[in-house]
Amino acid sequence: MDSLDRILVYPLQQLPFFLITIVIAFTVHEFAHAYFANKFGDPTARLLGRMTLNPAVHFDLFGIILLLIAGFGWARPVPVNRDNFSRPRLMGVIVSAAGPISNLLLGILGALIYAALHATGVMDSITNDQLLRAIYWFFGMFIPFNFFLFVFNLIPLPPLDGYRIVEDIAPRPIRGKLQQYEQWTVFIFLLIIFIPGLSAYTIRPLNIWSQQIATDFINMFLKLFGYGTL
Repeated sequence: MDSLDRILVYPLQQLPFFLITIVIAFTVHEFAHAYFANKFGDPTARLLGRMTLNPAVHFDLFGIILLLIAGFGWARPVPVNRDNFSRPRLMGVIVSAAGPISNLLLGILGALIYAALHATGVMDSITNDQLLRAIYWFFGMFIPFNFFLFVFNLIPLPPLDGYRIVEDIAPRPIRGKLQQYEQWTVFIFLLIIFIPGLSAYTIRPLNIWSQQIATDFINMFLKLFGYGTL
């Protein structure tokens, strides 16, 4: 057990709550891409069975394993054919942004529920220490993780959604240059993720920022409920 704890990002006790978090966050993210692509006239994802909230069709096994042991992973990207859109650039931006925005909304919803549990006295009434710990662990992962996915996926580097948004917004000459160097910018992305010296100045600040956003939203909702702050 101790050896597993050293390998995994989270201790075994907390692992189930992290798994629940990534199942919800990744599934909703990919569903949002598929839903809006289909809505705008591209049935590719729907025909491939990707327009669903069934986690099994969105998960990449290697990506999930890497997430558990390295703290970084991915789901299976939803295929989108922009040629099917009546307004490819505008609709492409919306489809790309739909995934990160879905995580933003999940983070806000999680903060609202967590604040409501405190403001209504539910948390204070729980006498089972294990249940109370489970609630703290789940929301402590779910809320900041979704805010992190929102911010992280807007980074304008391939294969992230932020890059696709920039690609759709950019004028044609710039878009051509972006596509020309896309394979090389993927390497920049990988270096940022996996080299500790670089990730300390890129990914780690995003983690800290996501935690702060989570705290700010929770406290905002608590104040709205007249509870004060945590």
